[in-house]
Amino acid sequence: MDSSSTGRRIDLLGRGATWAHDIAGPPGAPTLLLLHGLAATALLNWSTSFAALARGFRVVALDHRGHGRGIRRIGAFKLEDCADDAAVLADRLGVERVIPVGYSMGGAVAQLFWRRHRDRTAGLVLCATSSRFGGPRTKRAASALGPLLSLAARVAPQSMWDSMGERMLENVQNPNRRLALKEELGPTEPVSVIEAGAALAHFDSSDWLGDIDVPASVVLTLRDEHIPAQYQAAMAEAIPGAEVHRVDADHYACVARPRLFVPALFAACRSVALRGASVRAVSVAAP
Repeated sequence: MDSSSTGRRIDLLGRGATWAHDIAGPPGAPTLLLLHGLAATALLNWSTSFAALARGFRVVALDHRGHGRGIRRIGAFKLEDCADDAAVLADRLGVERVIPVGYSMGGAVAQLFWRRHRDRTAGLVLCATSSRFGGPRTKRAASALGPLLSLAARVAPQSMWDSMGERMLENVQNPNRRLALKEELGPTEPVSVIEAGAALAHFDSSDWLGDIDVPASVVLTLRDEHIPAQYQAAMAEAIPGAEVHRVDADHYACVARPRLFVPALFAACRSVALRGASVRAVSVAAP
């Protein structure tokens, strides 16, 4: 599948225009709504997963605001806005219920999607993510330094942002694919990345995780240096009935270790779909 050909610009009815991928699955298949991580894009985060997931699901993925070709920055970055953007995208595509699939920052957006749009949420798949991304010190630092970092982002040299992309892609061996994915990061707004990081520092769903009432799966990255495995496991334990699918890889498993990550992701999505009442009559075949 040429994943670059699946994307198009979609107007989100007064919220701005975003870039989204929409890949048809089997007739009547449930819809996965893929939500990418901090400083990534839909294509960068999920391109290795598109083909496998499309064997059992309709696959929709969007660039978050300020990231890639997503909605251009309007005011301060809010994770809640990302969740609402995703809901409006589902409306525009005529999809009533979705299974949000969130990676890292996208996991926080997926949790907020359930909280803000419960009637639209058929299940949850949370990958390499947590219910919170820092303690009180991190929150205080984000509050104190956030404005200064936003200012610094406006004048930071391009080499700084290039180095971030290199770190994310360092284990991608194919040079052509590495170049294509690096170019995908080009339109991302550094200020939005800084503000998104500050928003993550303040995110905390621990008080309401136990209220999640849809089937859930957690894809746990065991060697994660950014979101430790114990944080991911604690989130999974707090969600009623959540299943855990372990991947022996680090935080960039979705890009760098797809042979390990993609089967676990598909299994997690399949488990959620089969446990969901909305797909009783749908057979989700393993790839």
